[in-house]
Amino acid sequence: MKRQIALALLGILLFAFNAPAVASNPQKTDRIEVIYFHGKQRCVTCRAVEKATKEVLDTSFANEVKSGKIQYRIIDISQPSNEKIAEKYEVSWSSLFVNRWKKGQEAKNNLTELAFSYAKKSPDRFKSALKKKLEELLKQK
Repeated sequence: MKRQIALALLGILLFAFNAPAVASNPQKTDRIEVIYFHGKQRCVTCRAVEKATKEVLDTSFANEVKSGKIQYRIIDISQPSNEKIAEKYEVSWSSLFVNRWKKGQEAKNNLTELAFSYAKKSPDRFKSALKKKLEELLKQK
């Protein structure tokens, strides 16, 4: 009897710890990944990019974020643990990428210039362009 209980508990634990790993494995699912990179020191424009990006996701794409179709990541490139991802995207300062993952293949879209040109001075223009890009990527099947 004790053996059956132990096996049942082991099975539950294995399922509990394995299921989220499979579900959250970014390489297994088609999605759009919005990645905002920043360093330790952040200027007003850097903060405006992050804020405007979050506002677009929260107001226009809340369902897609909730379902995992869109994933938003904020990465501090000054942290040693984030060195590899910074190298992958070749970033050394604040940057914004909106990438489409399909069948394990990533299509990168560097929106850094757009973001830093408009997020502070013309946030509505930036938000509109970001929203348009996200809608375009969502339509791609």
